[in-house]
Amino acid sequence: MAEQVIAASGKAALDWKRTAFIVLGLALFFLFYFMNELPDAVDPAGKHFPLPSQGRMALGLFLMAAVWWIFEVMPIGATAIAIGLFQVIFHIRTSDQALKDFFDPSVWFIFGSVVMGLAFSHSGLTRRMAYKMLGVVGENTSFILLGTFIIVTGMTLLMAHTAVAAALFPLLMAIHSLYSDTDEPSRFGKGLFIGMAWTAGAGSIITYLGAARGVAAAGMFKKFTGGTEIGFFELSYYMAPLGLIMVLAIWLVVIVFFKPEKARIEGLRERVHVLSQQLGPMNKSEKLVLVMVAVVLGLFMMKSFSPIPFFKDMDRAAIMMVSTLGFFLLRVLRVEEMEGIPWNIILLFGGAMSIGYCLYDTKAAEWMAVSWVSWFQHAPWLLFVVAIAFFVLCLTNFIMNVAAIAITLPISLVIAGYLGVAPHVIFFASLATAGMPFNLLIGAAPNAIAYESRQFTAGEFFIAGWVPSIILMALLSVFCYFIWPFMGMPVLLK
Repeated sequence: MAEQVIAASGKAALDWKRTAFIVLGLALFFLFYFMNELPDAVDPAGKHFPLPSQGRMALGLFLMAAVWWIFEVMPIGATAIAIGLFQVIFHIRTSDQALKDFFDPSVWFIFGSVVMGLAFSHSGLTRRMAYKMLGVVGENTSFILLGTFIIVTGMTLLMAHTAVAAALFPLLMAIHSLYSDTDEPSRFGKGLFIGMAWTAGAGSIITYLGAARGVAAAGMFKKFTGGTEIGFFELSYYMAPLGLIMVLAIWLVVIVFFKPEKARIEGLRERVHVLSQQLGPMNKSEKLVLVMVAVVLGLFMMKSFSPIPFFKDMDRAAIMMVSTLGFFLLRVLRVEEMEGIPWNIILLFGGAMSIGYCLYDTKAAEWMAVSWVSWFQHAPWLLFVVAIAFFVLCLTNFIMNVAAIAITLPISLVIAGYLGVAPHVIFFASLATAGMPFNLLIGAAPNAIAYESRQFTAGEFFIAGWVPSIILMALLSVFCYFIWPFMGMPVLLK
């Protein structure tokens, strides 16, 4: 018995795969830490963009975090802590800069979204919604997946995709519990949760209400183009076809690569009917949750459309936190429920914000963007546009999508002028890929929320995400060259 314990402990101590990826991440960081100065990036006008030593170290930290996150060498929240710690220890940024990003308003927005999902689950509203949906879509597992993705997409037209993912996560857990009696990973579970994250991104590009990135990008576009507005309906007109086709493509990818073990859940309709009857009429907590959701949704609508400064200037994180406060004031949630909050995910996004701001503040992101875009300054216009969109797609998997656009859009619009490319196609192509980071958990909050299901690993998510990413880039090329010009979008300057 003692020999078995020693052998077991010895085996645990020799986890060579984990050790190798820890060392690889550290090696990448110290490679950039001790590296000589890298050449300046130069734009078409001849302006130089030097990379400071802190920026070079930020690139190394960026790569280290990517390796540790993808291969899960330790809990993803712990890797996030390492991001802040390394910045302070190696003097990349001050502790005030590096650590305060963990309390950025965007992190509080995610916190509020998670609490909203907790309220849905605790009140029983998610099970009621799950039973209603399953009663409509039936017992075919492929159609259950399609029905789920349609609901996710529809909700992202009206509210932030983070809030949608948090609200629907308990519902998907309820659906999976009817599919399997255990919490063990299944192909259906992988497809259900990964597909939810992907479709939340695809749906969120269709309206300004789906995510903050659209409004921020439109503001930048107006500034950089001398006052050109991208209206609410103009955005939806061009984005809806791409977003909806991507949702359909995601469903097809899911049912092919994560083909459910069961084609049907036999007797599901009867079980759902019985369970629905057992719930009885809607209780007080469920009604209060719906009221708070309506309040939050109303505030978001007022922020988007109201001319009143009080509403227009209201912060999105503050709006989301209104529901958090309301749930506790109305006793829908109690302090005991706080233990159910996935702090690992909250820390993950704190780390994502920290590395994003680190790359931005140290000029590393600007240096990368100019270097990448400058390579395509003499390319055909379509290749140039697709290259910009692809850079945003890669960058938004690691940092805030708003930051990815803020870094890339100004430089891209300047170079676009030299090539005779209209700014509109740059804007829409970049915004589309910024909304669909399919590879990394830190790319979007729905990705991280889906990870809490424990149905897939970060590595599985990374590998699977290449399929819809390739489909997205192929579709985007077709839209830029054929469909958007046919719809009336200017792609070339006259």
